Amino acid sequence: MALTFAGMQNTRLSGPTPARLDPVDHSVESTDPKDRLAVALDLPDTHHALALVDRLEGSCRWFKVGMELYYASGSSFVETLRNRGFQIFLDLKLHDIPNTVAGAVRSVTNAGASLLTVHAGGGRAMLAAAAEAASAPHAPRLLAVTVLTSMDAAQLTAVGVTASPAEQVLRLARLAQSAGIDGIVCSPEEVGTLRTELAPETMLVIPGIRPAGSAAGDQKRIATAAEAITRGASMLVVGRPITRAADPAAAARVILQEIAESQSTLKK
Repeated sequence: MALTFAGMQNTRLSGPTPARLDPVDHSVESTDPKDRLAVALDLPDTHHALALVDRLEGSCRWFKVGMELYYASGSSFVETLRNRGFQIFLDLKLHDIPNTVAGAVRSVTNAGASLLTVHAGGGRAMLAAAAEAASAPHAPRLLAVTVLTSMDAAQLTAVGVTASPAEQVLRLARLAQSAGIDGIVCSPEEVGTLRTELAPETMLVIPGIRPAGSAAGDQKRIATAAEAITRGASMLVVGRPITRAADPAAAARVILQEIAESQSTLKK
């Protein structure tokens, strides 16, 4: 469940770039909490996103770029962050026919993102096509999104899924792993089960992280950073508790400290 890094460089980018995430071996746990926190830049444009990056004052190493920001700014923004020394988690949740998804993976490869999401609900053929496209040099490592953290049992039923969220997450995670996908995105509620049921080197990325006592917002299945790390999370994705804080850098440091304390507890 830990993170290790390999010395991979993106030849398209000018100047030195940081090593990309290597999800193959998680047997040696990262000792730096910055390797286990991705700040979600869920913002409308490059101006606001870079302003937030500057306000974080170097407290974070990973940034998640989602659909809103990527559609507004394209790969150039990913390259900008990479050239500033950051690691990028590109959260596009690709979900289409296999050939189209494979082409999309190839298209974003040169941007330099280390991680890229696909939807596990796209089926095994789509997942396998994405995995094959991601086997090329410098391609991002793939994460399969299972059930969105904004969905609960009632919402799953409304779209025809009779399984519980936990059952559906496990089913999709096993499907994705069998198709060659490197890691899984799931809620804090399922991470303990996936850590037990999947291969030990599987990277588990967990959104829906909320500090104790904070508002859940539109998230249904949430936990604190400490709870998620203790259950087996590899990386946490945190958005509004940091990005909408009066002092984003201070908010990030609080979560990083919580991660560090949880790591220390697990080692005892």
